Amino acid sequence: MPHTTQSILTLLFLIILFALTSSYYLITVGLRLLGWYLLRQSETRREIILQELAEKHGGGIYVKGQAIIVGFFHPFCHAGGGGERVLWAAIRATQNKYPSAVCVVYTGDHEVDRYAMLKRVQDRFSIPLDSTRIVFIYVSHRRLVSPQLYPHFTLLLQSFGSIPLAYSAFSLLVPDIFIDTMGYPFTYPFTKLLFGHKRVPVGAYVHYPTISTDMLNSLPSENASTKMKVKKQYWQMFALMYRTCGSSVDVVMANSSWTARHIRSLWPKETTSDAAPGGVKIVFPPCSVSEITSAIPITNHPRQPYLLSIAQFRPEKRIDLLIRSFAHFYKSLPASSPLKAKSRLVLLGSVRDDDDAKRVYELRLLAHELGVKEQVEFVLNAPWKAVLGWLGKSWVGVNAMWNEHFGIGVVEYLAAGLVGVVHDSGGPKEDIVVEGLGYHATDIPSFASAFQKALSLSPKDVLALRKRAQASSARFSEEVFAKGWLEAMEDLVDLMPPRKKFF
Repeated sequence: MPHTTQSILTLLFLIILFALTSSYYLITVGLRLLGWYLLRQSETRREIILQELAEKHGGGIYVKGQAIIVGFFHPFCHAGGGGERVLWAAIRATQNKYPSAVCVVYTGDHEVDRYAMLKRVQDRFSIPLDSTRIVFIYVSHRRLVSPQLYPHFTLLLQSFGSIPLAYSAFSLLVPDIFIDTMGYPFTYPFTKLLFGHKRVPVGAYVHYPTISTDMLNSLPSENASTKMKVKKQYWQMFALMYRTCGSSVDVVMANSSWTARHIRSLWPKETTSDAAPGGVKIVFPPCSVSEITSAIPITNHPRQPYLLSIAQFRPEKRIDLLIRSFAHFYKSLPASSPLKAKSRLVLLGSVRDDDDAKRVYELRLLAHELGVKEQVEFVLNAPWKAVLGWLGKSWVGVNAMWNEHFGIGVVEYLAAGLVGVVHDSGGPKEDIVVEGLGYHATDIPSFASAFQKALSLSPKDVLALRKRAQASSARFSEEVFAKGWLEAMEDLVDLMPPRKKFF
């Protein structure tokens, strides 16, 4: 009897194993057939795009088999933040290096037409583009990556939500190279499952790891509640899935030393090691260093005691901490202090949607409640010329985000010669506001103290610091970014198979 039971269990195990294996192969074959269908369907649109370009440019390289279609997956390309600056600067660098490149932007901004999109790029970032070689593909289902849609298991469900977006993109046009510039890792294995490991090279510019080792280490391992134990298991499971996604990337770029360190610890060594194509390339985001330094020379001319924040009005930017810290600093000033009459906190950022507008309203209320309503100024959706104006007359540049992956606004502070006061973590600490360029803080008292120190520097000391800051900002110029980006692009182009019909 025991022998019979053991035989039955063995048979059941083999049946289950066979069923799972068969299901995997059936799904894989099904996805590859779907990919073949998408390639065939995409061919017509590709020919139309290239024909239009050939008519505009007199033929030449825009013929089938010679043009390269580079797909940039960026569903929120009209947001106007630092991630969007990376996108448009990457497109400009790609256009300059590869005359045959057609840059396709997969966007979910259906309410914004092509003209308005390109106009904002010029107004907000002052990045010149060849608009004839940019194609906007409007994808569906963008709401599936909205965090508001998922009150629980947000990371996991958002990541799965990116797959229908990628399918929507590929159903309209399959690129020769696929580059995620926004951070949707589940699209990497999906691309490989559809088209195989060699048909469409995948690149990733990682602004911020979807899950970090800091997050995993932040949860208690001992004497934890059941809820915390479940949360830790969930994060560990997601980290394993994130690692699997990393194995599907051909070329990886990270925007800072902090991001690169986390990616190397989370993704497989075959993707991130020096033996991989380039390993993890640290490509600092492009900043308008040359334009800022030429527009704002460092002189003895006194500036106003303004504390300037350039950041989107998102919760993780912790603008409320800046307001509370400024109120603490302002109320500590004696009535006779010149700073009491002149100091001001200037919050400059873009308002993307109703949620951002609501947060701005709440921040205004907070400033009113803390008694600094007249000293806190909000500057919303400012054009680049106005941004330069504030950089030129402010004294201090502030940033309060914990583990900010990089901080383009912080680089702009240095380029303009501002004294940096940033959170003691992430890219601003490790890469930007290094020793001798400003102060690091963590909470209300330390930020308030840093504000006081920065605004109390002697004319000689502040002038020397401003010169050091501006010189240091050259590390983050658009030219340096373009060089790093094109090194990665060369790896991706080398991975492309010869252009031919695939059906």
